Amino acid sequence: MTKMNRQELETLLEEKGIRLTSNRILIMKELYNAKSPLSLADFEACLGYTLDKASIFRVLELFAQKEVVHVIEDGSRSQKYEICNGHGHHSISDQHVHFYCEICKEIICMESMKVPMVKMPDGFEAQSVNYVVKGICARCNKKS
Repeated sequence: MTKMNRQELETLLEEKGIRLTSNRILIMKELYNAKSPLSLADFEACLGYTLDKASIFRVLELFAQKEVVHVIEDGSRSQKYEICNGHGHHSISDQHVHFYCEICKEIICMESMKVPMVKMPDGFEAQSVNYVVKGICARCNKKS
């Protein structure tokens, strides 16, 4: 993903109907600078004493509700957050596979691998998919 300047981040938030605050802009910058999805603990570590845990969580929940981020449940008992690359409403087509390394505990975006479509029974409508493959990443595999 290309890096965005402050004005572009602000425009993206405004387009999603989010009122600009310094906390929201700060968290948005962290999301865009991240190399992989971030947990609440990751945000706390990145932001130090700038924001408390509750404030960070409220912003992330708002971003999820307004479809700015995807929430990833990787089985580590910690939700991870990443920017949604789709325009408009979330769709399964703008989601990709994630890989969770059981050794280093890192989650890796596999953006070139799209989530496969699943045919739902009549009357059911899929709105999101959480597709996580677990195993050993290439870096940890080389170490062993």
